[in-house]
Amino acid sequence: MAALGLRAFGTKGLCWLRRNPWAPLSAGFCSRGPGPRPTSARQREGIRNIVLSDPKKRNALSLAMLKSLQSDLLHEAESKDLKVIIISAEGPVFSSGHDLKELTDEQSPDYHAEVFQTCSEVMMLIQNHPVPVIAMVNGLATAAGCQLVASCDIAVASDKSSFATPGVNIGLFCSTPAVALGRTVPRKVALEMLFTGEPISAQEALLHGLLSKVVPEERLEEETMRIAKKIASLSRPVVSLGKATFYKQLPQDLRTAYYLTSQTMVDNVALRDGQEGIKAFIQKRKPIWSHDNAAALGFSENQNE
Repeated sequence: MAALGLRAFGTKGLCWLRRNPWAPLSAGFCSRGPGPRPTSARQREGIRNIVLSDPKKRNALSLAMLKSLQSDLLHEAESKDLKVIIISAEGPVFSSGHDLKELTDEQSPDYHAEVFQTCSEVMMLIQNHPVPVIAMVNGLATAAGCQLVASCDIAVASDKSSFATPGVNIGLFCSTPAVALGRTVPRKVALEMLFTGEPISAQEALLHGLLSKVVPEERLEEETMRIAKKIASLSRPVVSLGKATFYKQLPQDLRTAYYLTSQTMVDNVALRDGQEGIKAFIQKRKPIWSHDNAAALGFSENQNE
């Protein structure tokens, strides 16, 4: 499932260069024209940190920002060295959503379509990605910025953060953010946010399921890294298989969901790391994970699509 998702977003054809995993990922990026990239990325010990780096524009999800974020997510996604991704932002605003200057009638409908299609692809890519993606939020996340938080597998926020889908106030209903929001929080909560545009606090977001945890600002990075390091210490093939199956079973009826997950459990037992973990538990020792990407049944190039 994860492989299919990544192939749909064009992993081939990107001119990625293999490099020291401690180096900034931007060191080998394909050229996209003049000016700095609107995101930055570094990877260390299996944890990739992607930062929205355009605080002067409130980290608006412009087409350039979306394409840069997409590239950072796709970069060596199949590498066994990548275990988890964190998305954060510079400045007091996590993301203000789309760049409204790109949505005026000075741009063509085709350009507008490219903006929304690219945004949708990025959001789907997060769910289809083989490793968990964590949002680390310290500030305001609105419209497509709120959509980005809702699309991540885990979201940790500071207690100063807030969330809104205010498009209705400027005559542009947040229809695409509603897809992720409506699949994350209860329907009536989502609709109140969408119909009024009013923000909710971090504590309200936690209560309604938009966030995983809320912590004081000074503990935000510490807590996010604690979660990321825990995930990075586990078997990538097992986590990848589990993530893909979790999303695959969600829309199914109860019987089908149990059928799919029962088969996944059988597949999981057959994994090298599945057997290693079971034997280590029985022998009362710590497991030694293989981190063998080819062993992840949910991310096989030869799987039946």
